[in-house]
Amino acid sequence: MADGQEIRTRVSSVMDDPSARAIARVYATALVDAATSAGVDGALDELASFLDDVLEAHPDFHSILVGMAVGRDQKLAMIQRVVGPVGTPVLTSFLTTLARHERLELLPLVLDEARLIENTRGGRKSVQVTSSQPLDAETLESIRASLDSALPFTPILDTRVDSSLIGGLVVQVENTVYDS
Repeated sequence: MADGQEIRTRVSSVMDDPSARAIARVYATALVDAATSAGVDGALDELASFLDDVLEAHPDFHSILVGMAVGRDQKLAMIQRVVGPVGTPVLTSFLTTLARHERLELLPLVLDEARLIENTRGGRKSVQVTSSQPLDAETLESIRASLDSALPFTPILDTRVDSSLIGGLVVQVENTVYDS
C-alpha cells in the first residue's frame, strides 16, 4: 500500500476474534457440566493451576501447546503424558477436547467464563464498588451486608479506588450503575 500499511485478511489469533469469548463460553459450560456430572469439586482451581503452574511457568511448553509448530496428534499425546498421570480425568479429557478442536489458546477465556457460570449457578454475581479512597474491612462488610439484603443474589465485591471521585461510592451491577 502507499502508506506502508498492510491489509490483514485473516485474524492472527483466535484471541483477537470478537467471537472468542462466545466460543470460550461454550467450552466453559461443557467443563462446568462435566465436572458437576463427575462429582469433581475444584475443576476450575485445577484448570487455573494448570494455566499458572504449568503453562505460565513453562513458556516453551505453552508455545508448543497453543502454537502451530506441533501437530494436533502430538499435542494430544503430550496432554496424555503430562496431564494424564496427575490431572483428574475431567481436566485431561477437557484439554484433549480443546486440543482436538485446536482451541487450547482459549484456556484463559474459558477459565474466566467458567467462573462466571459457576458463580451465576451458585446465585453469586460480581458487584463493582468504586470509592475515592481504600475501604476498610468494616466498611466493606457493611456494604456487602447492605447489598446482600437489597439484591436477589449474593454479591462478590470487586473493589476499586478512583481518586477522581469527590466522595461516596459508585456501585455497578452488570450494566446498572448506582452513584451515592
